[in-house]
This record gives sequence, structure tokens and C-alpha cells, in this order.
Amino acid sequence: MDAQKSNSRMVVAGLLLGLFMAALDQTIVSTAMATIIKKLGGMESFVWVYSAYMIAMVVSTPILGKLSDMYGRKRFFLLGLFLFVVGSILCGTAQNMDQLIIYRAIQGIGGGALMPIVFTIIFDLFPIEKRGKMMGLFGAVFGISSVFGPIMGGAITDNMSWRWIFYINVPIGILAFLFILRAYHESKITRKPSIDWAGAVLLTGAILSLMFGLELGGSDGWAWGSVKTISLFVASGVLLVLFLLAERAAKDPIIRLSLFKKRLFTSSMMISLLYGGIMIAGATYIPIFIQGVFHKTATQTSTVLIPMMLGVVLSSQVGGRVAGKFKYRDVMIVSGLILLVGSLLLGFEMDTSTSRFLIGVYMVIIGLGMGVSFSLLNISTLNSVEPQYKGSASSLITFFRTIGSALGITIFGTLQKHEFQAGIKELPNLDPRLLAEIKGGQALLDPVVQAKMGLSAEAVGALLSKLADSIISIFQWSIILPVIALIFAILMGRARLETAKPAQKGSSEPHGDGASRPEPSLH
Repeated sequence: MDAQKSNSRMVVAGLLLGLFMAALDQTIVSTAMATIIKKLGGMESFVWVYSAYMIAMVVSTPILGKLSDMYGRKRFFLLGLFLFVVGSILCGTAQNMDQLIIYRAIQGIGGGALMPIVFTIIFDLFPIEKRGKMMGLFGAVFGISSVFGPIMGGAITDNMSWRWIFYINVPIGILAFLFILRAYHESKITRKPSIDWAGAVLLTGAILSLMFGLELGGSDGWAWGSVKTISLFVASGVLLVLFLLAERAAKDPIIRLSLFKKRLFTSSMMISLLYGGIMIAGATYIPIFIQGVFHKTATQTSTVLIPMMLGVVLSSQVGGRVAGKFKYRDVMIVSGLILLVGSLLLGFEMDTSTSRFLIGVYMVIIGLGMGVSFSLLNISTLNSVEPQYKGSASSLITFFRTIGSALGITIFGTLQKHEFQAGIKELPNLDPRLLAEIKGGQALLDPVVQAKMGLSAEAVGALLSKLADSIISIFQWSIILPVIALIFAILMGRARLETAKPAQKGSSEPHGDGASRPEPSLH
């Protein structure tokens, strides 16, 4: 920080508003999508409303995180807010699905700046003894947004217009912008930065090829074994290798590969990736399971994830507060074991006769295991790198979590479809043409589709039972992820966040009031 003090309360308020806005936008759109399709059309391409946002965010996150290290956090956080608000206004004015997809990509670029830089600013602004508590508070925002997003999306769409799910971001974003602009002050960058253009281009190409392969693979005209799909994955691999070579030679690389030599850093990245896969499995397939088994509509199941997200909010708070009392390894081992128990319960104790209450209990357990990662992994990552790399490091946590979600939804989606198709082949008197039409079975949740196919109530019941079985198989497969995460948790070593000692002369760590504090040590 420079000689001018930052107003910590206003900064925190601005950061919370910005993070809540970006996290909320990932869930609020889902409930309104049926209405958007009716108004704009584009049924064949609506999935790209989600994909464009995620792809843009994944591409921009590591690049903007690095740029924030080079040119300062404030300007790139404000840039992220500006792009997000502009993208939101444009989304609200969209006249067709293609426009909406393009405008969502603009939102995604803004989101790529907001999420990682929030945690970096918190680490810069607060002394060691307050970081855990603050990280827990900000980590809980993800859970809260996941609870309120679908509810708000449904309420706004039903009582106002679907366009207001985007316009609501405007006052939130402007308020956050003004808070940060006025209250946050940081020291000026004195060194002349060198931009790694080659690394930025190669990384963008590698991520785009991977994400397009994951999004298009398995869709019409893009079979997993087709030349087009395989070419995207090959291109991603080749560009990734070229990127790694470029980073080794770059003066100031986008991603400093030497960071991955640190066990704590690498373990945190891998756990983030694995947890991203677990969370997307629960958030995607539990609502589908409940829709099919309990015959609920999509709107009626908009609140079904509340038990899981309440667990996330609670454990995120706990994870931040215990960071200075226990080794990161020990906390993440407990987290992984809780997550493993939750996965085992969903995979082997849940079936079509399980009550909603009991499923809710299983979801709370999943949330309790999951939430710790949102606060503690940011702390362990930022505590394992030098100050000049904190923006890049924080962005990589978001990057790996998002990649984990993208890989998870693709792999689990393929497995679920295979299990469902294999299951319905066992049903007698089934029209073979249905196999191609209903694919993974989610279409059966729509009564209009059921009527269009001329299915009897008995046939629908049998098919939905197979859909439920295929989803249970996904949770059985997902058990692998917390097991691997536990291995990486053990590899985190004996590192922990040291509580602050009395300030010493000559200490160098920036503090929110302009004072200096020693950088925490690892042991």
C-alpha cells in the first residue's frame, strides 16, 4: 500500500459485492433459461449461454491474474467490474440467442478478473491473523450465491422479466466499482513489466481447443471418435507443450512453472481441480435425480441444492478460521474424508426409495467436505508463493477448479449416458428409435417430450427408474475423486499459516493500514 490508507470496510464491501455478482451469475441464469428460449428461440444452441461464459472465464483468468501482478490489482479488478456490467447490460438487450451468447462471453472475461483478484487483494490488505477469517467469509459467498441464484432467477423471471436477471448486476457492479475506486489504494509498480505475448497466445489457444473439444464432443456431428473432436484435443495438447516451452524461455512468464516445484502449491492446484469435478457432479445430477424420482418440475427443484450449499457456507467459514491453528494437510484430510463419506452415501445408500430428508442429509455432508476448499486452498496457495506472484497464483486456483468442473461434467456426462443407454436396453417392448432420441434421459423429465414420444405412464416410470440408476452410478464413480484428493492432501506436508507475531522493525509485508508485517513462514 502507499502512504494513503485504504478504507478496509469499504474495500471489503466492494469486493464482496463484486464476488457475489460474478458467482451469482453462474447459477441465476439456469432457472430462467426455459423462458429465455421461448422468447429468443435458439433451442439448438442454448447450452452455449453457459459455455461461452465458462470458456471466456477460463481463458481470461490466468492472463488477467498475471497482469494484476504486473500492473496492480486495483485497475484489473475495476476492469473486470466494468466488463461484467457492460456484458450484463448487453445480455439484457439481446434480441436473439447468438447475441446473448456473445454478450455472455464478455461477462465471462470480466468474471475472469473478479474472482481471483478478490482473494489476492484480501491477502494484501489484511494481516496474517485476520486472513483466515476473511477468506472464510469470501469463500462462503460461493455457497450463498449457489443457494440464492436459482431462487432469484425463478422469482425475477416470474414477476418481472428474464432480462432483469442481467440488469440486476448493474447497480451491484456500479456500487462495487465506486467502493474500490474510492477506498482501495495500493503502491505503484516501480519495475518495468515485460508482457509474455507468446505465452498468452499459446495458452489461450490451448484452453480454447480443450474447452471447445469438451463442449462439442458427443454432440450432433461431433462424436467423441470423430476427426474434428480428436483434432481439437490434439491441438490443445500441442499448444500446451509449446506454451510450456515458451514459459521456460520467457523473461516474465504468464505462469511461472517453478511454482509447481513447491509441493504445497501443486497439491492445492490438484485438490482444487478434483473438488471442482465433485461439486459439478452433485450440483448437476442431484436435481435431475430428484426431478425424476419425485416427479418435480425444474422450478420446483430450484431449491434442492440448499442443504449442500448450507454445508459449503458453514465449512468455508470453519476452514478459514482453523487455517492458523492446524496444518493445511490435516484440515484437507478431514475435508477429504467427509467428502468421501458423502460420496459413498450418495453412491451406495441412495436409491429411488430414499426419502428427500435423507438425501438432504447426504448433501449437507458433501457440502461440509467441499466448503473448506474455498477458503483454505486460497490461503495455502497464496501463502506458498512470493508476493509478486500472488495474483497469478490466486487465478490458478480458480482456473483449476473451473477446468475440473468442465472435465467432470464431460466425463460424468459420458458415463451417465452410457449407463442409461445400457439400462434401457434391458426394458422389454422398447422402440429402438428411442435410444437415439432420449440420449442421456434428461429429456424424459419434460412432460411435453413424454407426450410427444407417446410414452405410457408405465413406460415413463421404467425409463425414469433407469435414469435414477445411471445417476447413482455417477456418484459411485465420483468416489475416485476424493480418494485422489486425499493423496494430494497428504502431500501438502507440514505447512501451516503462522499466526502473526508482534511487529518487528524492518518487516516488509504490506498491511491494509500502510504498516508492514513479516511474510508468514512455512515449516
